[in-house]
Amino acid sequence: MPHRLLTIGNALLTFASQTVQRHPKRITALVAALLLGGGGGAYAIASLGPDAADLPVRELVESVRPLPLPAQTEALDVHRFNLFRSDLTRSSDTADTLLKRLGVTDAAAAAFLRSDANSLQNLLGRTGRSVTLEAGNDNTLLKLSARWSPDDDGSFKRLVVEKTAQGFQSRIETAALTASSRLAGGTIRSSLFAATDDARIPDAVAMQVAEIFSGDIDFHRALRKGDRFSIVYETLEGDGEPIRAGRVLSAEFVNGGKTYSAMWFQDPGANTPTTAGENHPTTALAKGGYYTLDGQNLRRTYLTSPLAFSRITSGFKMRFHPILQTWRAHLGVDYAAPTGTPVRSVGEGVVEFAGVQNGFGNVVFVKHRSNHTTVYAHLSRINVKRGQSIDQGQNIGAVGATGWATGPHLHFEFRVNGIFQDPLKIARQSEAVPLATSVRPLFNRMASSVRQQLNAALSLQQSSVE
Repeated sequence: MPHRLLTIGNALLTFASQTVQRHPKRITALVAALLLGGGGGAYAIASLGPDAADLPVRELVESVRPLPLPAQTEALDVHRFNLFRSDLTRSSDTADTLLKRLGVTDAAAAAFLRSDANSLQNLLGRTGRSVTLEAGNDNTLLKLSARWSPDDDGSFKRLVVEKTAQGFQSRIETAALTASSRLAGGTIRSSLFAATDDARIPDAVAMQVAEIFSGDIDFHRALRKGDRFSIVYETLEGDGEPIRAGRVLSAEFVNGGKTYSAMWFQDPGANTPTTAGENHPTTALAKGGYYTLDGQNLRRTYLTSPLAFSRITSGFKMRFHPILQTWRAHLGVDYAAPTGTPVRSVGEGVVEFAGVQNGFGNVVFVKHRSNHTTVYAHLSRINVKRGQSIDQGQNIGAVGATGWATGPHLHFEFRVNGIFQDPLKIARQSEAVPLATSVRPLFNRMASSVRQQLNAALSLQQSSVE
């Protein structure tokens, strides 16, 4: 009997196996139906359970005793939170007002700043220096750092005032600046500087833009409402804090419907240039320069103006002399500017004379090639000496009112073989230095990248307007 049952079982297993092989889809559907049915049964059984509202409810009451206050205070005292704040110094800052603005109440720290030579010389009364302060949770000073960049050598200075076990101490450190690029743009409503202020673009960058396009755009007379510009420029940082603006890397200006573009290009065969400074944005042009995106050099033999950004008050023409009270030919150009405004040489040359001369007052004569001579008169100070070789854009003195002058201004002359010429015409007619053929492929690749950056700056400007 058992042998017969085993034989029947084997036969059933064989039949089941053959059936699955012949009809796999049907068998799968059958199994799924059985599982679903089983699930439904499970659901039906679950739904027949007791209602939660009918279940008994019990209330438990526990007495909780808080920790004693001294224990809680001791636990909190273990955790200390330091506060960090940043700001820019002001010319009116004293030790007390600076610390108060930064949220610090610390008489000992204020007394140290008032007596410390490093702080007196480099912090208090200085304008625009980046300050970062660390304070304890009791608003006392732990550490203060101030940063500034006095030179154009790629570094910055750091004043550190720190609380130690022996009291407050200070030190001066030097560290390297890091450069990052920023995109910006704006639209002219009244003036260039008003538009750059609205776009939070530093004045040093605006002055560079005016200088770059000065040969094509008269920024005093030719600007129109609706003119727009896009700029890519460097921001020089120390410890992650912006210290000052660097060089304009590329720019586009639309004036009266006409588009002008420029990019900085450095010949890889030349020495690495230093970053152009805030007060002297053109001093590095001897090793690099600005070009249109199709390769035309914007740098000419002579700059269009001996001042970075100025206003012409008297041109090369007949005029009524304000001192002699007669009509006389004005053999130069006068630029109105405050006393102390830096004056630069419009071209490379050698100082022929530097001193006092008759009605010119303090004056500098610079001899250039082809018997060209430029004259810079009424200076408040002279920064060069006779026989000194100077570069284009180099600082030679400052605007003043020495000699026959009714107010601070610069009198500028251009002479060719001793004959007076209109300086503005000479500058516009001077030849441009061509781009070397060997660097053209590299220039074209950079120009393509610059176009993309300027387009991004334009998109940023348009989105901000919208």
